[in-house]
Amino acid sequence: MCVPAIALAQDKSGSSKEQDKQVRINQIQVIGTHNSYNMGFAPSEAKYVAEHDPKTFHGVEYHHQTLPQQLDGGVRQLELDIVQDPAGGRFAHPKIVELTKDAGLPADPDFDPNHDFLKPGFKTIHLGDINQRSACTLFTQCLRDIRNWSKAHPRHVPIFILIEDKQGKISTLPDAVTAEPWTAATWDAMDAEIRSVFKPGEIITPDDVRGRDATLEAAVLAGKWPTLKQARGKVVFLLYNRKSAPAYLAGHAMMKGRLLFVNGRPGEPEAGFVEQDKGTAAEIAALVKKGYLVRTRADYNTDQGRTNDTTRKDETLKSGAQMVSTDFPASEPAPWTGYTVALPGGLAARCNPVNAPAGCSDKLIEAKGK
Repeated sequence: MCVPAIALAQDKSGSSKEQDKQVRINQIQVIGTHNSYNMGFAPSEAKYVAEHDPKTFHGVEYHHQTLPQQLDGGVRQLELDIVQDPAGGRFAHPKIVELTKDAGLPADPDFDPNHDFLKPGFKTIHLGDINQRSACTLFTQCLRDIRNWSKAHPRHVPIFILIEDKQGKISTLPDAVTAEPWTAATWDAMDAEIRSVFKPGEIITPDDVRGRDATLEAAVLAGKWPTLKQARGKVVFLLYNRKSAPAYLAGHAMMKGRLLFVNGRPGEPEAGFVEQDKGTAAEIAALVKKGYLVRTRADYNTDQGRTNDTTRKDETLKSGAQMVSTDFPASEPAPWTGYTVALPGGLAARCNPVNAPAGCSDKLIEAKGK
């Protein structure tokens, strides 16, 4: 079922007030960052990994600013990779520290000066033992950083927060520490950590979208995502790993009472958010026209950043994917070529090129810093 495009009633005042009543959150487009928390390598770490595992280094030789700085720069989709660490300390002593020391390299700055990895609770982490520098080690700190920025900029379009749970082997080192498996209790604890930071009414939840419809997908196909008027100043949580959805949904049929939209596929009752990291423009556009929220990637493994190949970037921006993720947002261009992914005109969000209502004005969606 395709959601029909309806022309906007023109607002003669030139403000966003009337447009906000009619444009829904699936009818905009924003830029996101991949592994948003990742601060990259310190100098000796970089030298060691580049020499001993050049393939891995090629793919992860990027870093990001803090989450508030990225939001200041216009990013509106963030990605957080999370491990559970209920006792604390599981990832507190990464092997890269001893490896660089044994190689005779100068000591790098302390990767965890506040000793956050010793504290109990969920942590954000990229590659265990080898690439652990995070802008916000504690998941709750990441959430507080986002919420504080949101409160200071209450007119922002919703910030989409992609959650990737990490379990088992999460490193390229053969003897690296592994991440613990997630149980139903783990997911309950994660939702509880989110609720400890964000208050009711600050999160757009599956319950909000489903309303009285029998399934979330039914509501989505009927075009019932919140309007910008209802969504400004809020956040949306999305579960990246499809294989984790059954455990997250256990005891919560149709995501009742849950905070994250699971990664679904058309025809599934919980389908609302659909990951299409490598989807073609045609595949993505078809999903967007039906009403789904889609996240895709404009680049992979730093390849496009090294060659300034904009083919994938151009395709994804035209596809209508509501979230186009990159390692190189406008404020963090690739150091080799200057490659970057941004919306035209320096906007933080624009009218979706595939399904926005006729008459939708980009300048009334959101400019950076607003």
